[in-house]
Amino acid sequence: MAFNIEELKRSLAAQAAAVIREKLGSIRDPDTGEFPTVLVLGESPDDLFVRAEASASLLELVQQRLREENVEDVHMASVDVPRPIVFLSWASENRDTAERLANIFMASGIDTWWSEWEMKSGDSLRRRVDEGLGRCTHFVALLTPESIGKPWVNEEMDAGFIRKVGQQARFIPVRERLPVRDLPPLLSAVLSPSIDDFDDAALQIISDIHGVSRKPPLGSSPTPATLPRTSHSPAATACAKVFVERTPNGMRSDVQLTTQDLATAAGLTEADCSDALHELRHFVQAQWDTVWAHASLYAEFDRFFRAWNPEADALKLAADLVNDASFPTEASAIAARYGWEPRRLNPAVAWLFDRALIQDQRVLSSGTWEMLYVEKIDATRRFVKSRS
Repeated sequence: MAFNIEELKRSLAAQAAAVIREKLGSIRDPDTGEFPTVLVLGESPDDLFVRAEASASLLELVQQRLREENVEDVHMASVDVPRPIVFLSWASENRDTAERLANIFMASGIDTWWSEWEMKSGDSLRRRVDEGLGRCTHFVALLTPESIGKPWVNEEMDAGFIRKVGQQARFIPVRERLPVRDLPPLLSAVLSPSIDDFDDAALQIISDIHGVSRKPPLGSSPTPATLPRTSHSPAATACAKVFVERTPNGMRSDVQLTTQDLATAAGLTEADCSDALHELRHFVQAQWDTVWAHASLYAEFDRFFRAWNPEADALKLAADLVNDASFPTEASAIAARYGWEPRRLNPAVAWLFDRALIQDQRVLSSGTWEMLYVEKIDATRRFVKSRS
């Protein structure tokens, strides 16, 4: 039997990946019970790409463990999704407007501390207000002719200003029936929108809280300046974009290009394209003058150029596999249930597979599917529990 060094490298890489996933994937946050997901790519034990994905608090534990074992070159990616939290300060005379604001904030994905919802019989008013102020990311004061002189509202505004000065929260004074000239001196230099025209003003406040810019989109300019910011260089992102836009099914090898054609399509010189491919070596394969992408590339880059996010799709798929006993395992049946084409399902499956979160069901010929069947394992349950 002929000795195949490349096959040996792949075997050793697979063994190393399993050890890495076991070592990092077994670290658990003692407070939340969360496990990290671990992405390992590469076909040589000397050149593996490793990334731990978890909440910021769990990543600290992972990094501590790696330092203790003198391990380097592990990428970290936080999966925390910060959600804005509003503390709404108001006077009892303005209850109807305050309730209207609180409801529209909640309906727009902004968690809102409004005393009418937060206070329960027997609660300490001071303690509950302190808790609300302590965790808010945005302090919204409803300023009216009635509230502007209320001692309690002014005390809350003092606390809101302290958080603003400490860069812990944004301070947003909102006016109703109150001219700008009647604002206190400290607020005279702060943009204070009027909500007398409630619907339009509330929409703009919601956009400001969510960080949606009113600035018009930047016009086109030469590649790669128009590309989204990713964790990769603009040249590498430009190459990935070509594959993402040309693949019919998001599968390995279903798009094959010469390096010259890829460079032309990406708007790069051949030298820059060559460097980009070296950077993307864990996501693509080049042989002689032909380049093709692994499914991992679509799992990594689809979210920047498509209307879906493979990570979010992967979590949905994993959750249904774990929670729904009747959920199908055949790829075509899953796609039919979700109304997805193979182009969308395959990257989600690849995302799970690259992190060893589903059963390995790859076959040499699977038509338009990355895997014919998608089956859960224990790691699938741990993943869903950690991300829920």
